Amino acid sequence: MATSTTTTAPTPRPPRVYTVGFWLMCLSSLLFFMSFNMLLPELPDYLTSLGGGEYKGYIIALFTLTAGLSRPFSGKLADTVGRIPVMVFGSLVCFICGFFYPFTVTVVGFLGLRLLHGFSTGFKPTGTAAFIADIVPLARRGEAMGLLGVAGSVGMAAGPTLGSWLAAHFSLNVLFYCSSGLALLSLIVQGTMTETLAPAQRQRFSWKLLKIESWQEVFEPRVLVPAAATLLFLFPFGAIFTVVPDQSRVLGLTGESKGLFYLCYTGASLVVRLVGGRSSDKYGRVPVLIGSSGVMIAALLLLAFAPSVPGFLAGAVLFGLGTGLNSPTIYAWTVDLSHPERRGRAVSTMYMALEAGIGIGALLAGWIFSNEPAHLPFVHLASAGSVLLGLVFLLTMRRRVPAVLEEVA
Repeated sequence: MATSTTTTAPTPRPPRVYTVGFWLMCLSSLLFFMSFNMLLPELPDYLTSLGGGEYKGYIIALFTLTAGLSRPFSGKLADTVGRIPVMVFGSLVCFICGFFYPFTVTVVGFLGLRLLHGFSTGFKPTGTAAFIADIVPLARRGEAMGLLGVAGSVGMAAGPTLGSWLAAHFSLNVLFYCSSGLALLSLIVQGTMTETLAPAQRQRFSWKLLKIESWQEVFEPRVLVPAAATLLFLFPFGAIFTVVPDQSRVLGLTGESKGLFYLCYTGASLVVRLVGGRSSDKYGRVPVLIGSSGVMIAALLLLAFAPSVPGFLAGAVLFGLGTGLNSPTIYAWTVDLSHPERRGRAVSTMYMALEAGIGIGALLAGWIFSNEPAHLPFVHLASAGSVLLGLVFLLTMRRRVPAVLEEVA
């Protein structure tokens, strides 16, 4: 008697959440963030040496101004021309500007270059966030944004420390050329990646694409609430990084140790992104934002009322923990609420708010500080007030916005 055998088709393996393209993007982001962040500890003193010490608040403010102004265009181009061309342009600007810093020997020239340099972050992160949202499933988005943030945090941690070391052991010109070189490496990595925008949506670049005909081409209305929260939560970032070099010097942290605040801040941010990357996927975006804002307020109060090196560095760690939870959650929430075909514009809307918050924070910090060390606590108290306002805003608006992942466990 013949026996029949049946074979069961093997169960197809689920697609990988993290592809080669994802890890290449993380590497590109690490190099990009290291490139321009390695300049931060040295630029205030460099500007002072040019005779522009009173313009320290403009170092970050001008950078974020052009970053913010370019967001509407980068978002629209990411949704039409493609994610990768937008990223390539941002890295190219970073490469060119780093190369030209040694040739800026006047205050006007320096500030003009800072203005141009801001276009780099106006384009590269917009394309990056849209690219990641394209290739990572919804239920892992918070985790993915956290891992991408880890790459950025490593760049932000290593950059200032490396920059101070290069300036101390070699020269500022070597620092500037190394910054340019890292941007070039980021650009090369992007050349190995595959475009994720669907071919049917892609267009050839034309100058007509830079024409903004309606507000809908600039803003994504669905993400205005997370964008407003972003503005308030990022105010302290611009304020703190405007005064940190001076506060470090007041506390006796000079030379290579000028980068200690950045190292502690980004190290803590790195740890929390690795450990808590999925927290907003599990508990919801808004609850995590509420908790992280409380940590940020505690950090800012510590910076204001603990005028010592241990208190200063402890404040850096707490601030890193708070922003390490806050940033990827804001990014994921923004993408959650956006329409897939307007994802680039949604991300650019959030980034415009981010740049506005950083720029306003930097300008007000420079004005409040006015090169008077006794004014430093007032800078941090103003920052704490901004985060508190953001917390109240979230508590007020949370019921008016779709929760999306609030119930995902």
